[in-house]
Amino acid sequence: MLSDADHGPPPVCPAHFNLAAHVLAQAEVTPDRIALHLLRPDAAERWSYGRLAAAVRGTGAGLLALGLAPGDRVLMRLANSVEFPIVFLGAIAAGLVPVPTSAQLTAPEVAGLAAELAPALIVAGPGVAVPEPAPCPVLQIAALRDMFEGPACAWEMGAPDRLAYIVYTSGTSGRPRGVMHAHRAVFARRMMWEGWYGLRADDRLLHAGALNWTYTLGTGLLDPWAAGATALVPGPGVDPAHLPLLMKRFDVTIFAASPGIYRQILKQEAKTPLPRLRHGLSAGEKMLEETRAAWHAATGTEVHEAFGMSECSTFLSGSPARPAPRGSSGYPQPGRRVAILGPDGAPVPRGTPGTIAVHRSDPGLFLGYLGAEAETADRFQGDWFLTGDIAAMAGDGAVTYLGRDDDMMNAGGVRVSPLEVEAVLNTHPDIHETAVCAVEVKPGVSVIAAFYTAEAVLTEADLNAFAAARLARYKQPRIWRHVEALPRGPNNKLQRRVLRDREVQGAA
Repeated sequence: MLSDADHGPPPVCPAHFNLAAHVLAQAEVTPDRIALHLLRPDAAERWSYGRLAAAVRGTGAGLLALGLAPGDRVLMRLANSVEFPIVFLGAIAAGLVPVPTSAQLTAPEVAGLAAELAPALIVAGPGVAVPEPAPCPVLQIAALRDMFEGPACAWEMGAPDRLAYIVYTSGTSGRPRGVMHAHRAVFARRMMWEGWYGLRADDRLLHAGALNWTYTLGTGLLDPWAAGATALVPGPGVDPAHLPLLMKRFDVTIFAASPGIYRQILKQEAKTPLPRLRHGLSAGEKMLEETRAAWHAATGTEVHEAFGMSECSTFLSGSPARPAPRGSSGYPQPGRRVAILGPDGAPVPRGTPGTIAVHRSDPGLFLGYLGAEAETADRFQGDWFLTGDIAAMAGDGAVTYLGRDDDMMNAGGVRVSPLEVEAVLNTHPDIHETAVCAVEVKPGVSVIAAFYTAEAVLTEADLNAFAAARLARYKQPRIWRHVEALPRGPNNKLQRRVLRDREVQGAA
């Protein structure tokens, strides 16, 4: 049996469509229903569907009144606040193209993005860096808020394949890439509702991430609203230690976060009674089985994991209806066609490692990289979009992620997944967390290096003995480095490349 799983046709997006109109359709049905709680340690800001839709359409009209025209790009420099989704959806409602970016970016970093984007407008919150000098007008929060109660724009309807928004991904080259998504992308997300979330209209979903992250934006806001549910988002001043109390106080039924947030919550080492919580969701990086087990022990609920990327959101997942087998990333979602390909571009036999690929017919797949047609074309092979991630598909269709293609290590001619080695090292009683990567020690010769956090430096004799007892020789690290913290990106993803570069530079 080949590693080619076709899970039926995807949902068909209406021919006359607007992403924002679809997401906020509930405002026409139950305008007084609460759409959003923006949480603070001691209070919450509430927005009904009717109020939210009015602010979105008022913002769309206000942006057009500034002289912007459909197709113009709006660079968003906003933190976790209600203005973020209002600007994002308001721009799309009016036919503009919002570009959300991390509030943590510096002015030079934003300037680099702006040079490529050529935005017609920048919307900026207080204390968030903008290019200096700004290449276009900058709309500040106070002026933006004046638009909320203004006249409503008409929904700019059109073909679902037209450009709706652009998000930036770090990319394997280290250069940020603008990922262009169509209006249809939000309709394609319906495949996640049962394939991952088990989402219902009566759910109250709390997402703990930054709103500029596509995981938070989609899972935390767009999907709950499209389903008529209630979204809850932590505002400034809320840290992971506050989340259990907030989940209990606001009757959260689904909690979504990265594995790192789950670990921070569990550091409190206390039972967390959450009577309304049905389950948790995790994405962004592989969750350790120890974290999953500890969460279940603390809350009595399961965590369902998903795998995806900025170019296609999530497409592999476990769900309440079909939990993922232990150690796997789950199954292709209903409506998806996913394969594991060999170097020849053909599906490999099940159980054989290869590159994860998504069929180009998937309606959630991106339109391409901004200003990079050749790079876009390079990511496709025949009918398949190549993710650059390595995995194996079991006989029942479950997919086990083995690592990024560029993270995979070569040990004596044998490919080794860093995740496999890290999972073993993380069981050391004195180690908090590890990251491993291949480091070139002389031309053509690479060894596995392990970077770990712990209360104190551990002896190499102890570490070598621990690894030797649990890993085949070719999988054992040859270099051990104690570090204060492992480097992570804005979305909490582990940056093995940074560790590898540091080691090489230190040895030079």
